Amino acid sequence: MSASQRLTPPKISRRFSVAPMMDWTDRFCRHFHRLLSKETLLYTEMVTTGALIHGDSHRHLYYDESQHPIALQLGGSDPKDLATSARLASSYSYDEINLNCGCPSDRVQSGKFGAILMTDAKLVADCFSAMQETTDTPVTIKQRIGIDDQDSYQFLCDFTGTVANAGCQTFIVHARKAWLNGLSPKQNREIPPLDYERVYQLKRDFPELEIIINGGIKTLDDTMSHLDHVDGVMIGREAYHNPYLLADVDRTLYHSEKTPPSRLQVLEQFSEFVGNEIDSGIKLSHMTRHILGLYQGVPGARKFRRYISEHAHLPDAGTGVLHRALGCMSNR
Repeated sequence: MSASQRLTPPKISRRFSVAPMMDWTDRFCRHFHRLLSKETLLYTEMVTTGALIHGDSHRHLYYDESQHPIALQLGGSDPKDLATSARLASSYSYDEINLNCGCPSDRVQSGKFGAILMTDAKLVADCFSAMQETTDTPVTIKQRIGIDDQDSYQFLCDFTGTVANAGCQTFIVHARKAWLNGLSPKQNREIPPLDYERVYQLKRDFPELEIIINGGIKTLDDTMSHLDHVDGVMIGREAYHNPYLLADVDRTLYHSEKTPPSRLQVLEQFSEFVGNEIDSGIKLSHMTRHILGLYQGVPGARKFRRYISEHAHLPDAGTGVLHRALGCMSNR
């Protein structure tokens, strides 16, 4: 399909999104999150250019149409490979393609992509240009506020400005710097201090850009406060540990008049989905790990989680596991 034949994806709202998280935001997780919120922008796990070019690209790129709005996150540092990957992704009609410039893991660093890309703004600009030239899908950047000792506000401005000059309009900014040596990915989410004000200042200094803030945000009240300063909010692990907070997103942030789904309605809909996937050969435990937090904060939630954790992996486990887990809560 040529660039002239591709349909331009509709403009999406990035007012609220769930972050790309390796080993977490797979298609089963996204299906579950979509049952909770119709408006939240969902991201795939990061997919490397090598996986797409040399592996099973369909397996990595396929998703169900019900998951719109959905963004693909790519990992890579070679403009040509990223352009090829963006071209492959175009036929799958993603609403956005995002370049990872924020992940600090050793595995990502060894591939010369992720947060280490922030040391070379010109390369990131070249990567962006190569990607955007091959697709009509909007290309965005996810970054940190700094890396290692390169953490001044001027460094952040220089990086953002260089990539913006290449045409990038949207930057998702994790409000922590990354330590590339000495800290694990988990520690990089907790130890470097959050600096929301620095992201706010970036928006003030680049008012023409769309700036999305990310890092340590756990409630919709916090989200509303951030939206006084930036264009959008991305949450990460809180959407996984306490997913039912997504049920209020459409009403609170998008002014939907629809009644939010109950936990029971979501569980019933997910059970139907699970049944179909089991029939196609997917193991129950691959899917139920994403819903363990559905009843977070509700009496009996621990019994719900424990029952699923102890039974979903057993041979021939089916949707009955979910119904019995719910029964455990009522029999607490």
